[in-house]
Amino acid sequence: MGKQAQTITLAVIGGTGKEGSGLAFRWARAGYEVIIGSRTQEKADQAATELNKVLAGAATVRAMTNENAAQEADMLVLTVPYAAHQSTLESVASSSDGKILVDVTVPIVAPHFTTVTLPPGRTAAEEAQALLGDGVQVVSAFQNVSATHLKDLSHAVDCDVLIAGGNEDAKRTVMALAEAAGMRGVDVGPLSNAIVAESLTPVLVGLNKRYGVKGAGIRITEIG
Repeated sequence: MGKQAQTITLAVIGGTGKEGSGLAFRWARAGYEVIIGSRTQEKADQAATELNKVLAGAATVRAMTNENAAQEADMLVLTVPYAAHQSTLESVASSSDGKILVDVTVPIVAPHFTTVTLPPGRTAAEEAQALLGDGVQVVSAFQNVSATHLKDLSHAVDCDVLIAGGNEDAKRTVMALAEAAGMRGVDVGPLSNAIVAESLTPVLVGLNKRYGVKGAGIRITEIG
């Protein structure tokens, strides 16, 4: 957990989507070794190729299947739709022991994208911890970050990152990830508090639609 950015390898599991690839881009630019994971090597290759074009030689993102990416990485960042949450976790569980897994998943159920939904395990993050066991440090973060501006370095990502988890060292490591991506991480306490960040996402999606914007985010005031 005390490794410098340049020596930490991040696997963005399910990183072919807008959110995962955008975060992967920011972290690669910041000096992290980044692997894009996908269910198939072909989709991972395609996403990595597109990212490497945007990076233009500033860094290089590798591509692997989710399982191989999890084995290779020091930390995992899970960026999949909730429908794929359990199956993806099961596919990387054996490679996650002793590592940090950052869960970005939001339990949104189509077609109710602007309605808060509580999953059977209360939060996606708590479900991940229960499935993976105590050998994995699950940290909840990045659910409220719009993908709109992640690949545009000229545009600030105007959003704080709510970080919840049961291990203080793990949360500090994820705070550094937030900073590297151009955002401020805010420690909001134990993993059970992930319910706040996960529930805010459909509210923000609704605000985008209602007010005709694309990147609604949140800011915590009075914190320096």
